[in-house]
This record gives sequence, structure tokens and C-alpha cells, in this order.
Amino acid sequence: MADDAPGTAGGSAPAAEDAALQAALAAAHGAVWGYGVVGSALPADVRGPVSAAEQAHRDVRDELTRLLTTRRVDPVAAEAAYALPFPVLSPIDAAALAVTLEDGAARAWTWVLDQATERSTRELAVARLADAEVRAVGWRGQAARAPVTTAFPGLPEG
Repeated sequence: MADDAPGTAGGSAPAAEDAALQAALAAAHGAVWGYGVVGSALPADVRGPVSAAEQAHRDVRDELTRLLTTRRVDPVAAEAAYALPFPVLSPIDAAALAVTLEDGAARAWTWVLDQATERSTRELAVARLADAEVRAVGWRGQAARAPVTTAFPGLPEG
């Protein structure tokens, strides 16, 4: 593994690392959209964590867009809309959707960790994976899911 070198002999990050970063960007796009749904199902006075989470995913989206652009990779675009995994009809459903969004982000960052060849990419992935799990812990509590923590965020359970 390279540490701080910008990739391999070609001077750019390997394609597998870029593909994993694209997946993380796609997850961020989906989370930004999904948090709009989460917020719409919650009373206005408890939307603070929704706004914070949505902004965190916007920041990740912007960071990844810049990173991919500097690597001369066209960043994946957001879709016009996304299919919900289940109907969101209550605050508990909204919290469950937020868990789903954060778990999806965690899976994407775990793949980035698996594919990363650069130290900076690994550091980015670890930080963003931790951020997603911290947000998911709060949402799992609101969705009445137990346990609220995950031993290995982003990995399949079982």
C-alpha cells in the first residue's frame, strides 16, 4: 500500500479506489435526499438532528466531489429521486429511515477502506465511517432498535 503517494506508477489513484469513492458519493447524494423525507415526518421542534445530519452529508458530498475532480474523475451525479425502502408514516419510521441512510453510508465507507491505497483515503474513510455510526446510534435509539451500537459498522451482520 502506498502511504501518501498519489497512487501507483500512473500518478493517479487506482480505479478501484475511485470507484469506491464514487459509491460513497452516491450514498451521500441519497442521504441528502433521504433526510428531506426524514424531516418531513418529524415535528418541526425536533428537526435539529435532521438538519445537522443532512448538512454533514452535504459536506461529505462536496468534499468527495472536489476530491474526485482533482483526480480527474467525473463525480457521479445525484438522481432526481430515490425509492424509499419502506413507507415513512411516523416519527419512528423517520428514525428508521435515518438509520437506513447512515447504515448505507457506513457500508460505502467500509468499501472505501477495503479499496483504499492511499493513506489520506483511509483516514478520510475511517473518519466518515465513525461519523455515520455516531449519527446512526442516535437514530437507532429513536427508532427503538436494539442494540443501538454496531460492533463493526458497515459490515454485514451475522
